[in-house]
Amino acid sequence: MLYSKVCRGPNCWLSVEGGKHPYSVNALSKTQVDRLGDRLRKGMTTEADFHQLDAYRRSFAEAYEEVVATIRDATQLGPTGRPAKSTTSIIEKLRRETIRLSQMQDVAGCRLVVPNLVVQDQVVERLKSALPKAVVVDRRKQPSFSYRAVHVIATAGNKPIEIQVRTEFQHLWAQLSEKLSDIRDPAIKYGWGDSDAQNLLSGLSRVFAFLEERESRPLPSRLTEILSEIKRVIHRFLEDAGKTSGGIPKSEGGD
Repeated sequence: MLYSKVCRGPNCWLSVEGGKHPYSVNALSKTQVDRLGDRLRKGMTTEADFHQLDAYRRSFAEAYEEVVATIRDATQLGPTGRPAKSTTSIIEKLRRETIRLSQMQDVAGCRLVVPNLVVQDQVVERLKSALPKAVVVDRRKQPSFSYRAVHVIATAGNKPIEIQVRTEFQHLWAQLSEKLSDIRDPAIKYGWGDSDAQNLLSGLSRVFAFLEERESRPLPSRLTEILSEIKRVIHRFLEDAGKTSGGIPKSEGGD
């Protein structure tokens, strides 16, 4: 059976042998979304399920643009991001975790990278004021597999949009984690897999956290030199790895 997706605004349908099989993403109930997620998790899917997942993830685009506009107004910063997580990433997360599809908070999201912890706190406060319904998840206090950042979960049009707020150190660490996962073991960024990589990432995360918490105090010159060398080596590794794998990783992080 041949399908082709046709959309008019939020309403999408699958054209089936000259007819059409209508479905409206906005009309899907939470139960229907979760049933779709269950089928995707178990691999008991039809082609129509993949079309419906694609339409579901694309339905976040308007909410994403609304949140990004609010971020720009509130912080005067330009976030980078993606209006929709890929279908592959969504399915992998459903199979990796016990989360339901309707509970997934990072189907769409964006990122802000700021110089240090002080600015990070300031930006988070501005986002909280501009997005009063937002939920803040502080992964500096409770790192996720050594990943540290602050995530602000905004809501627009009943759609959750994840905003990652990272310092430069936190972002550098996340890029390294992503690239090691790409070239050595995909499980690394989820706390599994290669033990040497895990130990490296865990140690770097603690070192970066220690330094960031003391950033208002002058560091001994030798320590400053060591820190600069660590950053230089990581940047060089990312650049060299990017040449062979199509670019420096985007680093979704915290999945």
